[in-house]
Amino acid sequence: MKYVIKKTGTLIITLLIVSFLSFFAFSVIPGDAARSKLGTEATEEQVEALQKEMGLDKPIVVQYGIWLKNFVTGDMGESYSYSMPVDQMLKEKIPVTITITLMAFLMILALSVPLGIFTAQHEGGWLDRILMVLNQVAMSVPGFLLGIVITYVFGLVLKWFTPGAYVAASEDFAGFLGYLIAPCVAIALPRCAMGVKMLRSSVISQMEADYVRTALARGNTKNRVMYHHVLKNALIPVLTFWGMTIADIIANSMIIEQVFTIPGMGSLLISSISNRDYPVVLGIIVLIAALVVVINFIVDLLYSRIDPRIRIRE
Repeated sequence: MKYVIKKTGTLIITLLIVSFLSFFAFSVIPGDAARSKLGTEATEEQVEALQKEMGLDKPIVVQYGIWLKNFVTGDMGESYSYSMPVDQMLKEKIPVTITITLMAFLMILALSVPLGIFTAQHEGGWLDRILMVLNQVAMSVPGFLLGIVITYVFGLVLKWFTPGAYVAASEDFAGFLGYLIAPCVAIALPRCAMGVKMLRSSVISQMEADYVRTALARGNTKNRVMYHHVLKNALIPVLTFWGMTIADIIANSMIIEQVFTIPGMGSLLISSISNRDYPVVLGIIVLIAALVVVINFIVDLLYSRIDPRIRIRE
């Protein structure tokens, strides 16, 4: 229980630090949200009046305190550009980005775990060497470049899907998921290659441990030792990678959304930064940070379940 309370406290402190640093960063970035909203022909009096109305004339600490109080109560502020609540703007965007993240992560798990175990079991074989070469190639290709290649080959040449023909989930859920397959593959493939390499190394390291030789000497089969002992211990360092991978997927999904013209949080974030629409930008950043921190919190709890010694050390 103490372990969970400590991790929860760390989660809250992390979110406070991230939100304050983000808020502070926007205050020192060149540009003025009020001037950007009014245009270049606005007078200084008009700019100052709008700054006062928007609360931008107050000290940064006071502004942050007001924003934090509102955010905790569920008020994410109002968009400077669209004059509508930020939470309403994100309602349709968040599910899209989260769906991409979950689909890409499931692809990574479905491919990296069996391939990582297979290559470890056949270490040094010809198939292992071929897979490792392909693995290295996959790791070196950026997701956005892979997205462009997939769009050209499978969209324009083979015509398996129509680039830019995004289907909203409310219109056709199956079509929505179908359109997201290509961008998810672009995100997942390089990270799947990393996962295979890491799990392979971890399994090989565990297979050389004394407890494995002892278990085999007692008559246990290799498969039993692998799935009842080795894999559990091998997954401990890999969990950290998967936790970081989800954060990486979220960040890259916003880039991939631009390649495949998907109306997720990525397109909204880029347009909001250009328009100095800080309430929207801050809302997106804090939500992403919260998602990443919560995921890492879950990973920490999984650590303690797999290896109770971690809880004791903490």
